[in-house]
Amino acid sequence: MNVSTPSALPVVVIGAGPVGLAGAARLLERGIEPLVLEAGPQAGAAVREWGHVRLFSPWSEVVDPAAEKLLAPTGWVRPDGAAYPSGADWAERYLQPLADVLGARVRYGATVTGVARAGRDRVVDADRSEQSFTVQLTTHDGREERIPARAVLDASGTWTTPNPLGGNGLPALGERAASARLAYRVPDLRDRAVRARYAGKRVAVVGTGASAFTALAQLADLAAAEPGTHAVWVLRRGIGTDTFGGGEADQLPARGALGLRAKAAVEAGHAEAVTGFRTEAIERDGERLVLVAEDGRRTEPVDEVIVLTGFRPDLSFLTELRLGLDDRLQAPVALAPLIDPNVHSCGTVYPHGVRELSHPEQDVHLVGMKSYGRAPTFLALTGYEQVRSIAAALAGDRESAERVELTLPESGVCGGAGLYDAPEVTETDGGGCCATPSTAQGDGPASPGTSC
Repeated sequence: MNVSTPSALPVVVIGAGPVGLAGAARLLERGIEPLVLEAGPQAGAAVREWGHVRLFSPWSEVVDPAAEKLLAPTGWVRPDGAAYPSGADWAERYLQPLADVLGARVRYGATVTGVARAGRDRVVDADRSEQSFTVQLTTHDGREERIPARAVLDASGTWTTPNPLGGNGLPALGERAASARLAYRVPDLRDRAVRARYAGKRVAVVGTGASAFTALAQLADLAAAEPGTHAVWVLRRGIGTDTFGGGEADQLPARGALGLRAKAAVEAGHAEAVTGFRTEAIERDGERLVLVAEDGRRTEPVDEVIVLTGFRPDLSFLTELRLGLDDRLQAPVALAPLIDPNVHSCGTVYPHGVRELSHPEQDVHLVGMKSYGRAPTFLALTGYEQVRSIAAALAGDRESAERVELTLPESGVCGGAGLYDAPEVTETDGGGCCATPSTAQGDGPASPGTSC
């Protein structure tokens, strides 16, 4: 390989999640060699961490067409399109087989720590666009490497960077000191150790989206089996007619059912709601914790806190690149107005591609959930369209790159994931996604893999 010629180099894809692997499939379809760098030991490592959660999206909406073409010769059989996979299903029955087909084009245990133009920091203009990229990584055994690349697709998602408890976006005072009692994911109560952590305890659940609904419903079930278990639901806003979603009228049946279960948990007394509460501090009360709001209000002492306030992108390894990001959302400038959660839900976000995802630094693209920055309105189908368009652009097919080849389902506001053990829902009325209903303070992806 002539490493002095950027066009002869691979396109590095960061992350072997749904959109990253779809991106690799789309690149191969265009005759472009991809190299996928995955920090975890398996494909869909982040998805597997919420494997106990079921998607709102059916199988028909979470399999990329180019990926399916790669899988077909292996004898892979697409799961029932009307069924709803769990995160574990998605990883084991689709993502890992896809990564296996890609073979040596996927490297595991490779954590990207930096991306730059070869021989150029972000300050240098001279011949910048003519230089290849350098991707620096650390392997699972601590070795450092640098890989040259012709382009970079960052599909690393947001799973590793949850938002803090603090209502202003900063960690609440005392949050770090109390970290042993805080969790930032929906707990898997099928795990005996996790179940023991919450059984018989008073638990604060902070958040207003599908992730919070899932936690509330699970804790209500636990309360029925383990006396003394009680949830304190902390909301930054009040409770209105749409707080629990659309219920039986919801265009996503699984999401509607989840909202009704959360509502039932409150009405049955398994959870009490504390509204308009923006946390400023967390203090100790003996062995327990007390949340303190900006207005001075205090919760009753709790044993554990589950923080489900959304996610944000990790941009730390991209600091030597010239990215054009919106000041509020940390999403590409041209994309931000289309996904602003103050205005849009998943069902009202227009399909978009390379034009909206481009940056001042040519041939660098944030894709998947990471492209949405702090907006919680992402659809897996949208991510697949993103990488289709970018692969076309890298292949020089600008006409295809700028053509929209996706019609999003009219699903109204979009939701996160359902309970793992909920009855399987087979209706496909509307599309699914992994975000909360449109709010200024979204709770982020309830099932982040849908958006990775």
